[in-house]
Amino acid sequence: MKRLLLAATAVTILALISLLIGAGDLSLSALVTQQEGQYATQILLISRIPRTLALILAGTAMAAAGTIMQMLTRNRFVEPSTAGTVESASLGLLIVTLFAPEAPVIVKMLIAAGFALAGTVLFLRILELVPLRSVLTVPLVGIMLGGIIGAITTFFAYRFDLLQSLNAWTTSDFSGVLRGRYELLWVTFALTFMAYLAADRLTLAGMGRDFATNLGLRYHGIMSFGLIIVAMVTATIVVTVGMLPFLGLIVPNVVSLIMGDNMHRSLPWIALLGAGLVLTCDIVGRVAYHPYEIPIGTIMGIVGSGLFLLLLLKGRERLA
Repeated sequence: MKRLLLAATAVTILALISLLIGAGDLSLSALVTQQEGQYATQILLISRIPRTLALILAGTAMAAAGTIMQMLTRNRFVEPSTAGTVESASLGLLIVTLFAPEAPVIVKMLIAAGFALAGTVLFLRILELVPLRSVLTVPLVGIMLGGIIGAITTFFAYRFDLLQSLNAWTTSDFSGVLRGRYELLWVTFALTFMAYLAADRLTLAGMGRDFATNLGLRYHGIMSFGLIIVAMVTATIVVTVGMLPFLGLIVPNVVSLIMGDNMHRSLPWIALLGAGLVLTCDIVGRVAYHPYEIPIGTIMGIVGSGLFLLLLLKGRERLA
């Protein structure tokens, strides 16, 4: 518990740093100065606090979603961006943009979640048809499926002049997060909490159908529950701030190396590390080219792809 409190304190410090970084002046002197205080307070309430909360919520939820996918597929290299889930959500968002561009954000999120769920189920069905399923084959199947769905999405986006919108969905950028534009992410917080309450059942489901059934667990029910959480979390984040690549892959693996596979015990650490990693990448993106920003999706892509290759190479060494 003491270490968990220290980790929470570190994330809090990162959040405070995030509040103070930006193009506008938000120093302590600006807040207390009578002339500039009102302007600085508006920046804090309208932009900085919503952005920091969005970073924490998105990082926490995406890391938890990656953990659930790894449990259900029993593979450490699977997460929404390596299983076709993110690409399916983007396809759903493109379709609702084409046919119902004036639809409320919640409707867009639900449709994108439906497509994300369908894409994830398709990924699992394809895995059932693979005769020899090695540790490295599973993510490669997901990456190929995601490439196919992404190519279809790009084709229709190009055909209907929506490539710029597609790029906005697939490249995570928190610079446009303002009060009134991020509140949907609180749904992901509720979903993460639900996953924590069901952590023991998800852990048992990750041990296999026969093992879970012998213990009296409704295997298909908990599988559906976990996949719905993953789909809704992915869709909500894509609709609100864009894709966070490899986050659900890196964080669960790091925590698993230290704490094992007990999801009930490790999920708080996964949530904190996910939030801390997203905050850190966002701070780097805002400081590296100040006063301009590098999208956090770019930073996460660089860090995540490098660590993903490292994990693959280590996995290959273990298999050898």
